[in-house]
Amino acid sequence: MQFKKPKIFIPIIIIIFMLGYLLWPSGAEENKLTAKVRIDNFENLVVCSGELMAENSRKITGPEGMQRYRIYDLKVDDIIPEGTYVEKGDYIASLDRSDLTNKINDTELDLEKAESQYTQITLDTALTLRDARDNIKNLIFLEEQAKLTLEQSKFEPPATIKQAELNVDKATRAITQAEENYILKQKQAVARLREAQSNLQKSKNNLQNLLNLQEQFTITAPDNGMLIYERDWSGNKVKTGSQVSTWDPVVGTLPDLNTLLSKTYINEVDISRVQVDQEVKISLDAFPNAKLKGKVTEVANMGEQRKNSDSKVFEVIIQVTESDSTYRPGMTTGNKIITSKSDSVLLVPIESVFGDDLMSWVYVKEGSSIERKQVKTGPANDVDIVILEGVEVDEVVLLSEPEGGSSLKMTELK
Repeated sequence: MQFKKPKIFIPIIIIIFMLGYLLWPSGAEENKLTAKVRIDNFENLVVCSGELMAENSRKITGPEGMQRYRIYDLKVDDIIPEGTYVEKGDYIASLDRSDLTNKINDTELDLEKAESQYTQITLDTALTLRDARDNIKNLIFLEEQAKLTLEQSKFEPPATIKQAELNVDKATRAITQAEENYILKQKQAVARLREAQSNLQKSKNNLQNLLNLQEQFTITAPDNGMLIYERDWSGNKVKTGSQVSTWDPVVGTLPDLNTLLSKTYINEVDISRVQVDQEVKISLDAFPNAKLKGKVTEVANMGEQRKNSDSKVFEVIIQVTESDSTYRPGMTTGNKIITSKSDSVLLVPIESVFGDDLMSWVYVKEGSSIERKQVKTGPANDVDIVILEGVEVDEVVLLSEPEGGSSLKMTELK
């Protein structure tokens, strides 16, 4: 009698093999969890993000001097897309004319009033001077009559002659007074006409200035270049519906792409490490393969409170020493400011160092055993940390804390 082999035997072996494969770490996985202590050059870095900007640019502005006309509200009605390449004289944007139109209407009414006043004063002056001249002519006629009466009374009694002489003298004085009054009236008329003419010209000038200003509400490019939107005090870009300051009515810029900067902000904890002329490694989010160089050119002396930030930050300007026609202002930059360098020092990955307020340590793997060693650390960047004491080159350290690692006995520094 023959016995059949159990069918369950082979599946059990396969299951055991698979469990062993899954539970036993492979060499590749082990390598991912460990790193060797190495000797290498170290760069102490301050890492920050920034924004690309042109060192030199030409502002695109709307009408200036609006306060003189008591216009304080400038709203962007329309603006072409950012990044558009424009030539000198091309349309850029238009501003809301509502307030200006009201001012023009009011000034046109003032002009009509001034014209009416000037016409009325001109007519009044003509009538007044004509009446004054007629009065002088009448007085001259009366004087001639008085002189004729005097001539005819030479044979009359002395009293009659005396009265005739007085009448002639009175008529002569009336003429003199009327002529003097005429001169005064002429001067008054000239003064009133000049004032009316001045008011009229002022109204005309105001209207013409407002009409000229109206043309400036259509903004054109002052030169050739690529449009970059202006940012307001809160960092928001100008767009359709945005308010533009009447004191600085800038809607955009035409940057010079030959010289670019990266503007960034450093927190108050790290700013003491940043100085002018330090080297910077720059990357661009838009071009991951681009590796640019730069140097710090400006470090702000005063901190500022940025939007959505609890701590003070300091503005830092980095000059990009390389340029390319594909790089654009506004692109996000990654900046690694090299604050110091050290040659041939012991380094381990920063995630391999653990610690508390009293000391730091690493987990050293020797074969299948793990040892916890106290270390003395130096400066660190976002990748590595300098080890001053505690481990030797080529020792293998764990990149994550092993299970029960905190209970392992510590090998302390001597």
